[in-house]
Amino acid sequence: MLNPRRNESRKVDDVPAPRDTRKEESWTAICRRLRAELGEAVFSSWFARLELESLGEDVAHLSVPTKFLKNWIQTHYAERILTAFAGEYPSVKQIVIGVRSSSRPTIARASDPERPPEFAAALEVPSKPSASADPQRSSAPHAHSKGRASTREAEVETLAGSPLDKRLNFSTFLVGRSNQLAYASAQDVAFAQPGEALRFNPLYIHAAVGLGKTHLLQAIAHAATAAKRRVIYLTAERFMHGFVCALKAETAIAFKDKLRAIDILVIDDVQFLQGKSIQQEFCHTLNALIDARRQIVIASDRPPADLESLDERVRSRFAGGLCVEMGGLDENLRIKLLEARVAAAKLLHPNFELSPPVLTYVASVIQTNGRDLDGAVNRLVAHACLTGLPLSVETAEASIRDLVRTREPKRVKIEDIQKLVASHYNVTKADILSARRTANVVRPRQIAMYLAKTLTPRSLPEIGRRFGGRDHTTVLHAVRKIEALAGTDGRLSEEIDLLKRLLTEN
Repeated sequence: MLNPRRNESRKVDDVPAPRDTRKEESWTAICRRLRAELGEAVFSSWFARLELESLGEDVAHLSVPTKFLKNWIQTHYAERILTAFAGEYPSVKQIVIGVRSSSRPTIARASDPERPPEFAAALEVPSKPSASADPQRSSAPHAHSKGRASTREAEVETLAGSPLDKRLNFSTFLVGRSNQLAYASAQDVAFAQPGEALRFNPLYIHAAVGLGKTHLLQAIAHAATAAKRRVIYLTAERFMHGFVCALKAETAIAFKDKLRAIDILVIDDVQFLQGKSIQQEFCHTLNALIDARRQIVIASDRPPADLESLDERVRSRFAGGLCVEMGGLDENLRIKLLEARVAAAKLLHPNFELSPPVLTYVASVIQTNGRDLDGAVNRLVAHACLTGLPLSVETAEASIRDLVRTREPKRVKIEDIQKLVASHYNVTKADILSARRTANVVRPRQIAMYLAKTLTPRSLPEIGRRFGGRDHTTVLHAVRKIEALAGTDGRLSEEIDLLKRLLTEN
């Protein structure tokens, strides 16, 4: 006879535990902050599979699906995650990252459920199935054919380049003083004849966002493809994704052979290239292509010397070619861009007009990049079409107010910090980088580390490497030490404020 009490207790046990909405909301806020600080590409690549397991009094337990992800996040982003936690849970002083099993329950996941993290999923290299786990499936003939098909699909995926936009070609690229050298170099590479000596290899183009790097790179790919040359255009994220997929599908050799058999390799946003093994493979590919006299074109948002997350050998290869900077847009070029955007808008809205005074006003107040100019035209089109009123300078000013920005602060380099601090405290840069522990050297060194942490986006391990190969804990100690002293020592606080002004003022 069944025991009714026993059945009741079993039903109670089967009821799932209620969701901890407070922790889920806090974790969502933490992830939102990390996404804003690191950027969409970095967050999607490395944090999409990060999950919050549990919270203790002073420790947060997180998990990822692979040891590769665990080691990478611990090495490069642990301090960032801890700082993000401090905003929601000030008591948390430590984070612990583990490798989870597929059945472990979690509080929340970092990825947005509406945007599946494709690259993060690719990092989950499946373990080999056990023969005893499901004997019927392992012995079924169709399982083998399905496995071969998925391997072929993975191989095709790893060897495919990033998609090209047909609109981004040389004919639509507008040239000004700031990008003339980059444009000429790109054309020289794209229209080189087969067998002709390579003059600029690699060609390295760097600029801030929205100044046309991707446009030039895709124009090179379009022109070279039209000339029947073998070209692969890849973003750094796509290269990483392809490499990991090749490892999963056991087609790494085919992946390498494909890259090394082309005429031109074009890599965009190389600053996002992460992972020691991936960087090593990328360096081998660079060496093989250069030795085989194949063209390489690279784009980044900073010069090679500032790519501190990349291996020194890779940076050296980049610097060994032609390095070209695309500067900010001058006013004449901004007017050209606006005229082109207005002409494109009139194809969809024939009645849209922009008078010369309004055009000149917009070009004078928006000095950042082409994307902001696109946004300005979109706002003006919306205002004209939805209200039916003519566009004057006053209405244009109201429409694009949110796009008018003050001049961007100067990009501070760690080398500049070291030089200024050494000069200010009458020591040498070599003293700051040395192992000396005398008081007249230790304090300037700590101040320089503090300024590097507060004025640059570099991580603690990166700063430590730039200060004589020190550990990240040494940098963290220096930052906390100077923060505490500046809160009680008014003179030191004034000195730090002065150094910050000298470093950030243009």
